[in-house]
Amino acid sequence: MEQKIKEALDQIRPFLQRDGGDIEFVEYVDGIVKVRLQGHCAGCPGAQMTIKGVVERILKESYPEIKSVESVM
Repeated sequence: MEQKIKEALDQIRPFLQRDGGDIEFVEYVDGIVKVRLQGHCAGCPGAQMTIKGVVERILKESYPEIKSVESVM
């Protein structure tokens, strides 16, 4: 499952990189994906919206077993 998540994040990454950011996979435990935003995305006021509105939505649509996506520092 981790490899599938990483591949999905690779599809999202170019959109974040366009704005000077990036995303790093941290872990997958009990249906919860933990990621770390980097670059401009790390301190962006819209970071939580990006996580929930974009990353979580895409991952949950692809893999229904994912319950949520959380950002870690």
